[in-house]
Amino acid sequence: MERKEKFQTSSGIEFPEEFNPENTDINFEDEIAHAGEFPYTRGVRKNMYRGRFWTMRQYAGFATAEESNERYKYLLSQGTTGLSVAFDLPTQIGLDSDDPLSAGEVGKVGVAIDSLEDMLTLFDGIPLDKVSTSMTINATASTLLCLYLTVAKKQNVSFDKVNGTIQNDILKEYIARGTYIFPPKPSMRLITDTFAFCADQVPNWNTISISGYHIREAGSTAAQEIAFTLGDAIAYVEAALDAGLNIDDFAPRLSFFFNAHNNLLEEIAKFRAARRLWAKTMKERFGAKKPKSMMLRFHSQTAGSTLTAQQPEVNIVRTTVQALAAVLGGTQSLHTNSMDEALSLPTEQAARIALRTQQVLAYESGIADTVDPFAGSYAIEELTNKLEQKAVEYIEKIDAMGGMLSAIEAGYVQREIQEAAYQYQRALEKREEIVVGVNRFRIDEDESIPILKVDDAIEKGQIERLRALREKRDKQNAERSIAELSAAAATGQNLVPIILDCVENFVTVGEISNELRKVWGEYREAVTV
Repeated sequence: MERKEKFQTSSGIEFPEEFNPENTDINFEDEIAHAGEFPYTRGVRKNMYRGRFWTMRQYAGFATAEESNERYKYLLSQGTTGLSVAFDLPTQIGLDSDDPLSAGEVGKVGVAIDSLEDMLTLFDGIPLDKVSTSMTINATASTLLCLYLTVAKKQNVSFDKVNGTIQNDILKEYIARGTYIFPPKPSMRLITDTFAFCADQVPNWNTISISGYHIREAGSTAAQEIAFTLGDAIAYVEAALDAGLNIDDFAPRLSFFFNAHNNLLEEIAKFRAARRLWAKTMKERFGAKKPKSMMLRFHSQTAGSTLTAQQPEVNIVRTTVQALAAVLGGTQSLHTNSMDEALSLPTEQAARIALRTQQVLAYESGIADTVDPFAGSYAIEELTNKLEQKAVEYIEKIDAMGGMLSAIEAGYVQREIQEAAYQYQRALEKREEIVVGVNRFRIDEDESIPILKVDDAIEKGQIERLRALREKRDKQNAERSIAELSAAAATGQNLVPIILDCVENFVTVGEISNELRKVWGEYREAVTV
């Protein structure tokens, strides 16, 4: 069977026929420190998975809060060790379910959350001091965090016992994903307000999950994923420092979110390179002193963009390879995609198989029994070095442009990702890159598999509950909270306590976002093509 002419990674790093000391430039003594020691190339904990496994966190959310609550309880019963909430598009962009712009999208790609009433239902029977929760939410992250904290308060769980993560990474929305609301400057204010509030009130909460995942899903290379993710992180650190925060007060609660893609060796090296580069950046660029300030802790998710509607069962194999890369690369938390996600939201059976994939790796494969098992491999160490070098080159270009905000506003980052995506698509069309079942090894008819369908009637029911809530809540308290939010948004006051007061008074996600829209306006995307 014929092979391709060039052997190289997504980042253009060529593979020699054999990696050995003669064709690598590796200083093992300098660059391969022990795990748990600066620069953390081999992992952030000394004993890694010998101490405890990564968190097996399955991403889920659809239709109503009640139905999603049932799925969470099912996943927990099957061995999931952390929850990960998917919100529908209206919730992500600060629209209530009865907003005309929400029509047709309520509960479709995640759960609809309009108010505290929905959040209480979502976590009914799930003690928030016993479970770690990740919420994939950005533009409305501060509001959803306040909703979560209010649920904890009603469960008599103190804020210092609450554990989890909000994505809260707005810069990558401007780059790759699109669920932004406000212009960058006020958006960054919401993020730094959250940093400050949680450093004081919610010490075990990860206040941001700086995401390379969506950058990679948009078509970037592995080197671009490292560079643009860390470029965003540098911008957040600079904004927090400009807001008067101390580096070692907030940096230990920064976390990251990376894609686990197909090229096993490149992905393992990518995670190691990102850890090392971040440690150096925090120590040398920002003068961090605490070891935890220099540790790149990350959640990973297998690559949704690699899943195919053709022969969907093959996606189980893809997900296994990608999950293997994440674990061998030292992830702290992992979501494995379900085989049916190119067709629909996951069915219960598909979600169970995805979870079982992680459990087989943890309990049967042996790969968790030793720290960084690929360390010292000529191939892995050379790829780690070269990916770090390429990422540094990108970051230097971004710095020369005035930083990540300037680079985004100029369209530089978007264009780089678009070009990488275009080149990959051309390679697919020429069969220089192979996707099994798509451009080779096709079959005439795919066997159908069960898919999950969200009933359109759910939208009507959600709207009815929302309107009933507005009728029964204390209108005077709700109006007072909204007025205080509007006044504070025009000042430099920390907004998180005020948003917390709003949600406690059953002000909705859409009402909070709309009030801030009035003060700050909305972002309009620049044309980059």
